[in-house]
Amino acid sequence: MDVRRADGRYPGGDPAAGIRTRHAFSFGSHYDPDNLRFGALIACNEERLAPGAGFDEHPHSHTEIVTWVVEGELTHRDSAGHETLVRPGDVQRLSSAGGVRHVERNDGPVPLTFVQMWLSPLEPGGDPSYEIVRGIADSTPYAVPGAGAMLHVRRLATGERTAVPDAAYMYAHVVRGVVRIGPHELGPGDAVRAAGEKDLELLAAAGPAEVLLWEMSA
Repeated sequence: MDVRRADGRYPGGDPAAGIRTRHAFSFGSHYDPDNLRFGALIACNEERLAPGAGFDEHPHSHTEIVTWVVEGELTHRDSAGHETLVRPGDVQRLSSAGGVRHVERNDGPVPLTFVQMWLSPLEPGGDPSYEIVRGIADSTPYAVPGAGAMLHVRRLATGERTAVPDAAYMYAHVVRGVVRIGPHELGPGDAVRAAGEKDLELLAAAGPAEVLLWEMSA
């Protein structure tokens, strides 16, 4: 099990434009050949956008992009004609496949915080696709079959425990609260990368907690 702390993330974005980003993996000018990916996961970015700030239209290809809003509302528009507001509790997936362009903005009056995760597909190419699931429940895993991955959302009350999926690769990102996985205590923005671990439990150690768990086969 490899613990990565929030303060070890790479800073990015454009603070002068109201964009603050913290990268968990090698990204852009922060190149780290020892931190390129874990399983199918190639990016886990914490994004904070001030009101009116956002990312202008830009391209993606051969990437599964999954977004989880923590606070505020995210405006999404893409070149395939989708335009949606993504709110806390929603899971958004954009399969960029052979190529797609999109815009991400905070058009609301309050700050926006979201976690965006990129996964490498099992097979490149194909046609772009888009999906949004509103108000996903803890008991409903979200499958990303194109990357051989499954997202589990865990919301726990103080002292509550839950099983962590056994997987070839498991990645846990703490959205809020303090949790314990095995012997490790984690706070907001911390993450654990576990390969081949079994029978792990997640415990909300101090107050309510929210954690994103990736179960990956490849």
